[in-house]
Amino acid sequence: MIVITTTYLRRAVPADLPAITAIITDAKAYLKAQGIDQWQDGYPAAADLTQDIDDGITYVLSVDDQVVGTAALHQGIDVDYLSIEDGSWVNGTEARYAAIHRIAVSSQFRGQHLSRNLMSGLLTIASSLGYRDIRIDTHPDNLGMQHVITSNGFTHRGTVYMHASRAKRFAYQLLIK
Repeated sequence: MIVITTTYLRRAVPADLPAITAIITDAKAYLKAQGIDQWQDGYPAAADLTQDIDDGITYVLSVDDQVVGTAALHQGIDVDYLSIEDGSWVNGTEARYAAIHRIAVSSQFRGQHLSRNLMSGLLTIASSLGYRDIRIDTHPDNLGMQHVITSNGFTHRGTVYMHASRAKRFAYQLLIK
């Protein structure tokens, strides 16, 4: 018997906030269990997630109408990307680009390669919005996310420092047609 599932990416609505919060909370615990200090300082907070939904930049991956993944697709200049060390952005710091942030998949679906669907959907949306330059960053110790990023065609471009804490992150970029 063939099992058919419906998997797609859609813009988040306020009713998705509990599922998004659960996914992010779970991701924080997963990172902590691996000894990675990413997202261990209160970020992203509930206010960040709510603001992203209000701004219309949060997308959720739905599998059979269940929210299983989330990410924010920031459009325009990201102040944390204005300065890059040990490398450079191909199109410069003030090029027109979209940036993927706060990406996570539910632990209940870990190992099913759904991050690939999530990333593919985000790239499609960025492209449909007219972006050809997509950027993303992750913690230097987050090897799992580094694998997701590079296996989706992104190239390591250098190091950026995020938020007021100046947290070190590896920066990646993908140029699409």
